[in-house]
Amino acid sequence: MTENRTRSAPSRTVRSIDGATVVTWHGEIDLVTAIPLASRLDALTSGPHPDLVLDLRSVSFIDCSGLSVLCRTRNRVLARHGRLRLVTDSDTFLRILRVTGLRRVFEIHPHLPSAGGERPRPLPGTGPERSFGNASAPRATA
Repeated sequence: MTENRTRSAPSRTVRSIDGATVVTWHGEIDLVTAIPLASRLDALTSGPHPDLVLDLRSVSFIDCSGLSVLCRTRNRVLARHGRLRLVTDSDTFLRILRVTGLRRVFEIHPHLPSAGGERPRPLPGTGPERSFGNASAPRATA
């Protein structure tokens, strides 16, 4: 049986808001798209103290390879004493993070940081208890 599945073409935009690099991803994060996404995020987190915001509000699907990219990116940011924030308002994505034990590992916000410097509050029950610069913060694995 042949399956003809319509797939949305992934796309991303990169911009800066108050010194943070914001990557907005549209479409799916799966085995096909995870490799180029990981390469791009590796480049964006190669320097010291990266401040990275991943806007995932337009992500329609994520699988274990996508979760692995997020964990790898978080670990790279922590190793460089930086900060990683995920932006999502998807109950489904939040449920995936909760079920996999990753919801408290990531700092998650429902909206992008504002250009005025106001720090948005993370969603309740998300984010590590320690600061991102703390070397004893737990490592994320997927």
